[in-house]
Amino acid sequence: MSAPILQMRSITKAFGGIKALDDVNLEVRRGEIHAICGENGAGKSTLMNVLSGVWPAGTYDGEIIYDGEPRTFRSLRDSEEAGIVIIHQELALSPYLSVAENIFLGNEKARRGIIDWDATNEAAAELLATVGLDIPPHTRVVDLGVGHQQLVEIAKALSKDVRLLILDEPTAALNDEDSAHLLSLMEGLRDQGITMVMISHKLNEVCRVAERTTIIRDGQTIQTSDLRGPQAIDEEEIIRLMVGRSLSNRYPDHTSDVGEELLELRDWTVHHPVDTTRAVVDGAALSLRRGEIVGLAGLMGAGRTELAMSLFGRSYGVGISGTVLKEGKEISTDTVARAIAAGIAYVPEDRKVLGLNLIQDVKTNTTAAALAKIASHGVVDEHAEREVAERYRGEMRIKTESLSTEVGSLSGGNQQKVVLAKWMFSDPEVLILDEPTRGIDVGAKYEIYQIINELADSGRAVLVISSELPELLGICDRIYAMSQGRITGQLPRGQADQESLMALMTAHSTQERHEGDSANKDGEDR
Repeated sequence: MSAPILQMRSITKAFGGIKALDDVNLEVRRGEIHAICGENGAGKSTLMNVLSGVWPAGTYDGEIIYDGEPRTFRSLRDSEEAGIVIIHQELALSPYLSVAENIFLGNEKARRGIIDWDATNEAAAELLATVGLDIPPHTRVVDLGVGHQQLVEIAKALSKDVRLLILDEPTAALNDEDSAHLLSLMEGLRDQGITMVMISHKLNEVCRVAERTTIIRDGQTIQTSDLRGPQAIDEEEIIRLMVGRSLSNRYPDHTSDVGEELLELRDWTVHHPVDTTRAVVDGAALSLRRGEIVGLAGLMGAGRTELAMSLFGRSYGVGISGTVLKEGKEISTDTVARAIAAGIAYVPEDRKVLGLNLIQDVKTNTTAAALAKIASHGVVDEHAEREVAERYRGEMRIKTESLSTEVGSLSGGNQQKVVLAKWMFSDPEVLILDEPTRGIDVGAKYEIYQIINELADSGRAVLVISSELPELLGICDRIYAMSQGRITGQLPRGQADQESLMALMTAHSTQERHEGDSANKDGEDR
């Protein structure tokens, strides 16, 4: 058993009289990947911010022992000089600088005050090769996907001679392929002697790469357990420790009462806004019925989000063609206002950028999509606004001290509930939910699933886009699959499994497309 590289003892941190951390203890062994698990708001990120100096010494109680010595970190620079580097869930890269510039930002390779660009690009290329990223160092970060940006962050950490690397939800926004690459990279870095702390809600990934896990609940340490060997705990036990109760089923039992067809999309085609010759959605057709939860599966780049955004007010793409029918009659959704008026709501994949105004309060965000309902002659009735927000806080079980609380300070699960409340206030008949549980812990996911079921039970049609196939299989009545912009088939719940969906999600040849069309027809006949 290796000696600990880090011990955090009796850490207590309060915000405005509320304890975010209450006597928390953490021990990380040298050369291990140590996972920290807990629900949103449990205090995981706060603990890491204490360690890294984001919350400096003097703003918390307790003791940090690093490399056998008591340490007080008063800034990020202090902790980084000691070899501790944190990569936050919200990546901290400058989008319009090059990869090389980002890697050495604040740590420039310079001679007599002048940056040596040859040395900078050469060193950046070596670091990129280490993390398995084959791109020129002069590439702008804005031109990279999220998965590649995550690797740039790790390359940046390696440039600082990192000894203890903290990764906060490293795969939350990544597809399966990028996630697998990142996890393999983490295992390789561990083998090179770098210790890692991993915060993640993806328990299957935690169990794959971590040796031990510490569970935090409501700001307190619950237990540190092995994930290897005879005393290892499994995912179900981690969940029980996280939420304080057993979740015998991760998906609520539900039987849908499916009614008549509500919305139909025919021959929907969308072209890329820059490369206008490329169809990112190609002749897609799907239908939604009242009381039905329908899934949309596909690999990254399949066109799922592009389909949803183009349908909702043509928020994405150019050269859009096709027909939208509601209850058999053609409607127009060519602006967001018309889509909302037609009874369509879209909860975006990125709630923080596209779904919420993070510096506004819960009340203002809740009513933002339908202000006309609480306004007279252009003036918002503040009493009515408060009543509406209070009603949805109760119905959606939003945990917040006050309706005046900034949405940005809420946990991910509660932020998602605010987005749902906002669109519920617009009284939609069709809800499109794009990755509705991304970055949310298992307890909050269960609550979101319950809300989705309640929406369907009220006679609405719900389209759920998700990268997690178990999630779609657990909550949906039917599931469509997309591949390279085309709907390749659909399967009812009773006939769908991960293998059959993956076959449709990877169909791309002419023959496979014909088979997908046949599967689609068969599904409609059923």
